[in-house]
Amino acid sequence: MRRAIALFVAVVSIGLACGLFPAQAQDESKAESPKQPAKIQTVQPYRLDFSFNEVADGKTVNTRHYSMDLTAGDTNEIKIGARVPVATGMSNPNNPDLINTQFQYLDVGTNISAQLREHGDELMLSVRSEVSNLDTSNDVERVGRNPIVRQIKISGTTLLATGKPILIGSMDDPNSKRQFQLEVTVTKLR
Repeated sequence: MRRAIALFVAVVSIGLACGLFPAQAQDESKAESPKQPAKIQTVQPYRLDFSFNEVADGKTVNTRHYSMDLTAGDTNEIKIGARVPVATGMSNPNNPDLINTQFQYLDVGTNISAQLREHGDELMLSVRSEVSNLDTSNDVERVGRNPIVRQIKISGTTLLATGKPILIGSMDDPNSKRQFQLEVTVTKLR
């Protein structure tokens, strides 16, 4: 009986030892294999050259140019313009001797915002633009009235393509036969 128990313990011990050995060998082989170096992402800078075109009868009659540098993951912005005061009310309308006009300020001008973000192995370019100005066509009639602000907004997202103009968007002017277009040409800097 002792011999049977001893034989049983020996068989179980050998079985356990054989079962653990391959697991231990796998752990050792993982430790011995060289680690793959982490993929180092290089920062790639780009120059974005924007053209805001005004087209009449198929011909470009006015173009404004704007440029910015940008890298993937960043958002940059160009903002050019003025703050225009607009009368919003009176602080003391019941007492004419103490009338103080209250103003709110409007931002008028050009705003362009661009962002590059990764989309799998490619880059996506997102652009938002707003161009606004004051309607000065009837200034003589508008003396003492709040200004009329004209506004054009063009936004879009596209895959990044370098070296050729990309049309972000275009729109017809509802007050004339003109069309407005926003194009961007992207150039790799390194």
